[in-house]
Amino acid sequence: MTYEFLLLTIFGLATYSFFLSRKKAMALNVMDPLAVHSQPHYHGLYSAMLTITPAIILLLIWSWFENSIFKDNLEKYFSDVTDPYQLEFYVSGVKSFVAGASNTIMDHANFSAAAEYYETSTKMSLVLKSIVAVILTLIALRHSLKLVSAKFKARDLVEDIVVKTMRYASIFAIFITLGIVLSLLFETLRFFESVAVTEFLFGTHWSPQMSIREDQVGSSGSFGAVPVFTGTLLISVIAMLVAGPIGLFSAIYLSQYASSKVRSIAKPIIEVLAGIPTVVYGFFAVITVGPFFRELGIFFEIDGFSSESALIAGSVLGIMIIPFVASLTDDSLSAVPRSLKEGSLAMGATLSETTTRVIIPASFHGIVGSFLLAFSRAIGETMIVVMAAGFAANLTANPFNAVTTVTVQIVGLLTGDQEFDSPKTLSAFALAFVLFFLTLILNIISLSIVKKFREQYE
Repeated sequence: MTYEFLLLTIFGLATYSFFLSRKKAMALNVMDPLAVHSQPHYHGLYSAMLTITPAIILLLIWSWFENSIFKDNLEKYFSDVTDPYQLEFYVSGVKSFVAGASNTIMDHANFSAAAEYYETSTKMSLVLKSIVAVILTLIALRHSLKLVSAKFKARDLVEDIVVKTMRYASIFAIFITLGIVLSLLFETLRFFESVAVTEFLFGTHWSPQMSIREDQVGSSGSFGAVPVFTGTLLISVIAMLVAGPIGLFSAIYLSQYASSKVRSIAKPIIEVLAGIPTVVYGFFAVITVGPFFRELGIFFEIDGFSSESALIAGSVLGIMIIPFVASLTDDSLSAVPRSLKEGSLAMGATLSETTTRVIIPASFHGIVGSFLLAFSRAIGETMIVVMAAGFAANLTANPFNAVTTVTVQIVGLLTGDQEFDSPKTLSAFALAFVLFFLTLILNIISLSIVKKFREQYE
């Protein structure tokens, strides 16, 4: 028996309990509908929940204790190894070998014995675990069927479980966010132990590669992040200059002027852009957009136009985020009450006047939200920037020059084997934390703008 078959059996029994309980509740409902507290499907849902919960809890607890016991026993086979990292390496190698990775055979005398023990133990544990879990599920199934009665408040119990699940999910999401922030913060503080905060935030030279000779720039690298954030802002602004007007005008046309037939065809076509992989946009930038802008630069005799530039990356990035602006803005415009539009037209206003003076102000908060989401998407893009703008950290406002972004530098710093004690690697966490902080400030500003200009409509 495998874990997949065991889980499938447990879920199958839970499904079976749902139909049995619902069938029993339906029979009660036929006899005396007024005396039944809950609808049949509530009884079925509660029965399924009660059937599946004990087995899942058992499997989680069993697996936790099982891993701890197996690890302790495996370490006994390598008792002569004193280095904890090497010991963990041997234990992981045994588990990988049993799982099917034959290339993890190691040159330790007890490796084969440890692998044989682990394989035998896991098989026996799985069989025993499966028997106990199935028996526990059957007991829970039988008990859940006994609970089905006219006065049993299955609806209240199911709704209470659903509400608590949503509450715990919200709390879990909050803790995940806090965990991300704290993990970034701790690594950032470690980075600032080696590099001054002022140098990082206000320095104008970014060269995180650790120097080998004393005559290189800074014996421990140069970590002025201003060029990186400037490049991020430059590419994002160019992207929004492309996506903002096109997306907004597309949404206004589709929601206010286009016929239902045109809308049903045009909107899905626009949203297809959101499903194209970013690497495809990168190839499009390199093969099509880059040569096009380069030819324009030669034609207009623009000096310093690079084949990798912020203009190329920002333009293609703007094309990619058009659906974010268009779709969300269209939804916001379409959500405005129809009575507002009809009242404006009835007062003699044209459709254009109604759109600019009634529809857009009423949906202003949604439009700001769509622009904010698109801007955040532009800040976080990596692949297009790598292929179209490069890795050069240049402090420039010239869109014809090559620049880089925060996400590109993070990828470059954390790619391959790295030491997480060096300023070079830790600088990636500092970049991520500052970018997170700037995005938070941007969200606060946008929310204040929405709160100030949002109009309430009954």
